[in-house]
Amino acid sequence: MARYRFGEGDYQYFANPLPKVVDELRQSAYPYLAREANRWNGALGVAARFPESLDAFLLECHTVGQTKPTPLLLHYETGGYNCLHQDLYGELAFPMQLVCCLSQPGRDFDGGEFLLVEQRPRAQSRGEAVSPALGEAVIFATRYRPVKGSKGYYRANMKHGVSRVKSGSRYTLGVIFHDAN
Repeated sequence: MARYRFGEGDYQYFANPLPKVVDELRQSAYPYLAREANRWNGALGVAARFPESLDAFLLECHTVGQTKPTPLLLHYETGGYNCLHQDLYGELAFPMQLVCCLSQPGRDFDGGEFLLVEQRPRAQSRGEAVSPALGEAVIFATRYRPVKGSKGYYRANMKHGVSRVKSGSRYTLGVIFHDAN
């Protein structure tokens, strides 16, 4: 991460074939999230719809040259962090992703909260810090989410990151549903 000024820590993308547990999580979560993603698009007046299955969506990714899997393992030691960012790897991006905590806060590490920042039009950004327990997942917006305003829905730009780990080792599994170029 430091090499690219993304933060202090390391990450490793999985290659195909994905580990069984990662593939099963990605396959099983996608249909539920696709339904919500389609509601988001409807609220925002976006005509595009996501297919019901991950395999159908990945075929769309592959058609535009996005063939590299994006699930990854992230690791941070004391002092490690991840700068605020969005995981966009090409023309197609699924609007939600998830991260699973593989370490126990308070036992394996302290600090290292998962950060979400919503950039609101004509207003200051709003942040949230989330501390999932071992085995818990956080589902969040990849790029933007619909927010109801006085004149209907608008896009609220979202970024995510990880606050500085104060002590210990923090591991997480990131599950991104679109493939990369």
